[in-house]
Amino acid sequence: MRIIKVKNIVIDSLAILAIALIPHTGIIPNFGYSIPLLLLVWLVLRFNKETFCNIGFRWKSFSWHALLIGTLAGIAVFCFNQLLFLPILDYFVSFQEPEIGINTFLKQNIWTYLFILIMGWIIGGFYEEIVFHGFIFTRLEKMIPGNKKTHWSFLITAIIFGLYHIQMGPIGVINAFIAGIAYHSLALYFDRNLWYSIICHGVYNAIVITTIYMGYLQV
Repeated sequence: MRIIKVKNIVIDSLAILAIALIPHTGIIPNFGYSIPLLLLVWLVLRFNKETFCNIGFRWKSFSWHALLIGTLAGIAVFCFNQLLFLPILDYFVSFQEPEIGINTFLKQNIWTYLFILIMGWIIGGFYEEIVFHGFIFTRLEKMIPGNKKTHWSFLITAIIFGLYHIQMGPIGVINAFIAGIAYHSLALYFDRNLWYSIICHGVYNAIVITTIYMGYLQV
């Protein structure tokens, strides 16, 4: 039993490292990494005799309530992060801009905008919520001992999620850290139903991408 547990921890840890690092290697470009990494998540879950239901994702758990609350929460997160917290932080602290900004890239043409908008939902909404706030969070919960394992797993997941966006610069990491806490908190509040965080994340991305394209926001 102990050998099996150690094997599970090793496999889960390697899967977490793969999810966090492979997208930044450029080995599989243009968001293509999401397919093999989702397959990896499925294989690890199978090894642990689990399914996507065990990490909070069920197709049948979608509801109009999740759509409404997720949408309102996404708008609220955007208003707090982009219109309040980050502008105030930027006033007091100067951050180095990332070498490749999304502003110029988005404004190339409407087809680029539409592609990024769709990816904001597929990769940001679905993929990132399933692998981070579903898979990674529950793996950490299984690995961390003690009564505070959920709290520590929540915090570590938020840190990993923030650092995952390091290509967007320090301000991007902070933005993702705060937004990730909001997404994850929403899912946990509603009985670990990832549909709430998926919709919230997708709506937030859609608003940010659209406001950048229209010239109202610079990131």
